[in-house]
Amino acid sequence: MAEIAIDATTAPATPSLRTVVAASATGATFEWYDFFVFGSLTQVISKTFFSGLNETAGYIAALALFGAGFAFRPVGALVFGRVGDLVGRKAAFLVTVALMGVATVAIGLLPSYATAGVIAPILLLLMRILQGFSLGGEYGGAATYVCEHTTQDARGRSTSWVQTAAAFGLLGALLVILVTRLVLGKWFGPGAFDAWGWRIPFLLSSALLAVSIFMRMKLTESPAFAAMKAEGTQSKAPLTEAFGQWKNLKIVLLALVAIMFAQGAVWYTAFFYVQTFMEKFLKVDPATINGLMIAIVAASAPLYVFFGWLSDRIGRKPVLLFGMGLMLIAYFPGFHMLANTLNPALAEATASSPATVIADPADCALQFDPVGKAAFTSSCDIAKTALANAGVSYINQAAPAGQAAMVRVGLATIPSLDARGAPKAVAKAIKTSVEGKIKEGLARAGYPAKADPKRMNLLGAFGVLMVFVVAATALFGPIAACLVELFPTRIRYTALSLPYHIGTGWVGGFVPFTAFAIVAAVGNIYSGLWYPFAFTLVATVTCLFLLPETKGRSLTD
Repeated sequence: MAEIAIDATTAPATPSLRTVVAASATGATFEWYDFFVFGSLTQVISKTFFSGLNETAGYIAALALFGAGFAFRPVGALVFGRVGDLVGRKAAFLVTVALMGVATVAIGLLPSYATAGVIAPILLLLMRILQGFSLGGEYGGAATYVCEHTTQDARGRSTSWVQTAAAFGLLGALLVILVTRLVLGKWFGPGAFDAWGWRIPFLLSSALLAVSIFMRMKLTESPAFAAMKAEGTQSKAPLTEAFGQWKNLKIVLLALVAIMFAQGAVWYTAFFYVQTFMEKFLKVDPATINGLMIAIVAASAPLYVFFGWLSDRIGRKPVLLFGMGLMLIAYFPGFHMLANTLNPALAEATASSPATVIADPADCALQFDPVGKAAFTSSCDIAKTALANAGVSYINQAAPAGQAAMVRVGLATIPSLDARGAPKAVAKAIKTSVEGKIKEGLARAGYPAKADPKRMNLLGAFGVLMVFVVAATALFGPIAACLVELFPTRIRYTALSLPYHIGTGWVGGFVPFTAFAIVAAVGNIYSGLWYPFAFTLVATVTCLFLLPETKGRSLTD
């Protein structure tokens, strides 16, 4: 293929780079808004669509549903990647944004579990799959389209605006949720948002959909693809070429392991699991969490552009490694510091009066039930469920075989009861009684039912969160340029989309779900961090030794 000048002057009909970036980033922002509204309302959604499950199972099921949308992103990446490499980038753009809008508005109209029973979570699952499928085609197209329009020395900076779409989408979601909570709380009372007001952020996406489609209709095809199509040299089978030829497949695998493992783990820990941790374990008020997240997301937006620009100066690889390394250092100390700044009473009680579950190991089941079928009615299970629901870390201590479980909090010991084989109503009464006594024991030992706003060090918490944000943006800012530069034009959309969405979908999207499930099973509120830590460590080592520097590479075949 002849050399093509990839810049805004390639063809007279090509829109300006500013228009290209604005249209690409705006559409991506809208799609991220849709996706993040769901993630930010996990607690409310679990109560609305999984009210038939117990508290822990319902919360895990809602987190799993959040992850389900991510699970289907690789499928969308394959489908829309093929469309983008065969037909063109613009066509894929328009379809993805329309599908996302329809699915999001539909979620705002779905019946609750109380109204429709099991059909409600089934419909919700289908909408989440549609969201994930459409978003799977979004990122690869936006990154490829912008990078193929910009000049060689500004790819990192230009494509970093696509990365800020995630920040703007999340910021928009958080702001809409916060304003809706406040307005409805003032006009209709504190229960209005959880009852029906949560639907408003989903329904508002209909207006954003119209704006996004309008802006994308103004775009033309990218210069690189248009020239390649005019010469008739585009790939006839992008899926086979990208994944069936080892020379391309090995780059796909390298992009996945060396870059996307870390991006998925780091970004979704910094912006999503941290919300689960603050709400479920630290018992911080949702409004306070929203305020903190709005502040750090707003602060993150310019950092994507800064690190994208920096990668144009010093290279993609050093910036990526900085982000990975910083997060590896910050994972465990950072979350411990969050506990100390946001709920010091919890940290103090954990240190002075640690909780211990003394039970026959054979009596204890894995505290993980995403479908809500397990009863958890043994004396050990009842004790651990009560502590998990209270967000309290505990130590496991083996007891003699056959002995009923006990919970020791400081110097006090609370016996648990066995409800196996009892009628459902009796078992529920037994569990309620034991949980009540355990909560009383925790309260006497100084464990707070909620974080005390008067003792919160919000500035300190913001500082901790900003460390996570710096790591996430340093890693995410240069990624688009790096991925585009790794692959040839003829298969670029397809080849970069799959590893990106496996990393963000199957690694990142399941961070909140998997980490929370690990905590519920192990009993330590920090144990869930081993999941993202492991992926980040593997990526760091692989990136350091195997990933080539891509800055300055030609985007032509």
